[in-house]
Amino acid sequence: MTRAIRPLRKAARIILIGAPGVGKGTQTERLLTRFPDLASISSGDLLRENVRRKTPLGLKAEAAMQSGNLVPDSMILELISSELESKGWLPPPTPTSTTAAAAATPNSPSVSANASFILDGFPRTATQASSLDNLVPVNFVVHLVTPPSVILSRIGSRWVHEPSGRVYNADFNAPKVPGKDDVTGEPLTQRQDDSIDTWKQRLHKFEETSKALLEHYQRKGCLWRVEGDSSDEISPKLFAEIERHFC
Repeated sequence: MTRAIRPLRKAARIILIGAPGVGKGTQTERLLTRFPDLASISSGDLLRENVRRKTPLGLKAEAAMQSGNLVPDSMILELISSELESKGWLPPPTPTSTTAAAAATPNSPSVSANASFILDGFPRTATQASSLDNLVPVNFVVHLVTPPSVILSRIGSRWVHEPSGRVYNADFNAPKVPGKDDVTGEPLTQRQDDSIDTWKQRLHKFEETSKALLEHYQRKGCLWRVEGDSSDEISPKLFAEIERHFC
């Protein structure tokens, strides 16, 4: 999909919400190409990178995971806060406030007016969204909607480049060379969880948690819903709405 690059006139802090397999990764890639002022902040990538580099935060997260526990929300917020600081978008914490959990209060320094990003992987629940509100002023939340029957029909056609997370589909967004990643040329694989039963379980979990999450952002007045059977159908609508709000 070829579209002209568009600069942002206002800061856009974006979250994409949608069922597993709806195409959040594809839309993120297209948004980053269309709007180069946007950065991608992935809580999962930040977590893996900090664990790999054995940072103090990464060591704490690794210890939690090795104990069989989920990484606490406060730790994810701290990862996001550190990333915002590294980009110069958030002042470093004061000596009396050394953690993101402490910094994420109504009186904490605000995020830079120049900060425009897509936040991926967090929040997934209304409770997490409430915690995030005090750190990041999200101003555009997109609810991506594709009928479950359509998603099911294309799950078997989905291929991924595991090292980068790039997602392809044989029916749309196909790789330039079948079975090979466009950027590295490395082999593509299919995820073990790309099965109908696994997807139905993930969909049920999403539906359980997303209702309150969507209601949270609806109350804040920043929720926008877009429907389509494919990413190619959704992308033009999404581009137009972002341009209307931020360009």
